[in-house]
Amino acid sequence: MRIYPFKGWRPDPNVVDKIISPPYDVVSTEEAREFASNPYSFMHVVRSEIDFPEGHDPYAPEIYEKALQNLNNLKEKGFLKRDQKRNFYLYQQVMGKHVQTGLVATCHIQDYIDNNIKKHELTRKEKEKDRTTHIITTKHNTGPVFLFYKENVQLEQFIEEFIKQHEPVYNVTTEDNIKHVFWIVENEEDKNKILQYFESIECLYIADGHHRAASSVNAGKYFMNEAKIENEDEDHLHFLSIIFPAKQLYILDYNRIVMDLNGLTTEEFLNKVKEKFEIIEQSAKNNPDENKPKNLHEISIYIEGKWYLLKSKPGIFDENDILDSLDVNILYKNILNPILGIGDPRTDKRIDFVGGIRGYKELEKLVNSGKAKVAFGMYPTTIEQLMEVSDRNMTMPPKSTWFEPKLRSGLILHQLVD
Repeated sequence: MRIYPFKGWRPDPNVVDKIISPPYDVVSTEEAREFASNPYSFMHVVRSEIDFPEGHDPYAPEIYEKALQNLNNLKEKGFLKRDQKRNFYLYQQVMGKHVQTGLVATCHIQDYIDNNIKKHELTRKEKEKDRTTHIITTKHNTGPVFLFYKENVQLEQFIEEFIKQHEPVYNVTTEDNIKHVFWIVENEEDKNKILQYFESIECLYIADGHHRAASSVNAGKYFMNEAKIENEDEDHLHFLSIIFPAKQLYILDYNRIVMDLNGLTTEEFLNKVKEKFEIIEQSAKNNPDENKPKNLHEISIYIEGKWYLLKSKPGIFDENDILDSLDVNILYKNILNPILGIGDPRTDKRIDFVGGIRGYKELEKLVNSGKAKVAFGMYPTTIEQLMEVSDRNMTMPPKSTWFEPKLRSGLILHQLVD
């Protein structure tokens, strides 16, 4: 597998805690605006519409020009500085007892095109166009693609030993109580070892960042064909990546809420559900998270102040079909579509999705407030299921995986064109 060291743009250690921000695509416009009062925040680069009045078109040309202006401002004031050598980097995140450590490098867009970097999700053209324009205008990858590999014992041992022997350049705990630790790998011998270890890695998988990856490919083609950039180092054909071992990743549930019962009463709805599932009323009331499913092919439901556990009856899905046996598909094919009348989950306005990091209290809140009529709590998709779907060049249903912790933006940038 091809990877490359690069000259990263990084925050001054004195302001790194003020600069790094959540990824552009995990916050709403309202949540993004909460960062507007912090002039250092990288949210001014990745979501520069926060510097315009509410209601301003977030895809207008001036939005992207403002992102470039804000990025240049951080550079000119010395808050972002570029390393003089091409380095690899290590990025560790600690969330409670969970620890994951990734290698920061760039990947070649041709490996994405050739499917050496495997996908599991379709991209939406409007989101792809947005990030493509952002990359072309700023000439930077401002957010990394979250990748993983199956296993490489030598690489993992090298990273573990390197961390023991070297001091990090950053060690920051963010407002969500997640620790972000960062090292530079600048010794030539160490860099060559990493390159050697990657020679035995046949492919990489996208965990999160399908739109960032696809947009990087679009931008690379633009710089090569339209702008006629001919950098010898081909930085414009590379994209920023953080690469983790699969065994370290943490996938949470990705839950669903539906706004109405498609004209049914609660009793009528539950009676229809009983045709395909065994329904067990749950008793945990003080801690909603105790109502989570404990096994694959179990689904939790919250409706009219009560939690129920659904257990799939035999024959409602094909256990030998990887897509048919995904819990999100079991829910869609047996409840969401035939009973609740949900069409395409990507576009149907009657359904919404809630990341598992928000917990079951959030599902209760959405139903109790009247915003939704029913909530569905899912058992998390496994990393093995994701890899099997990717290996077969198949596509996961929308909103199948929620990875935590999220990779912070502004911690490291890759410049495509000087």
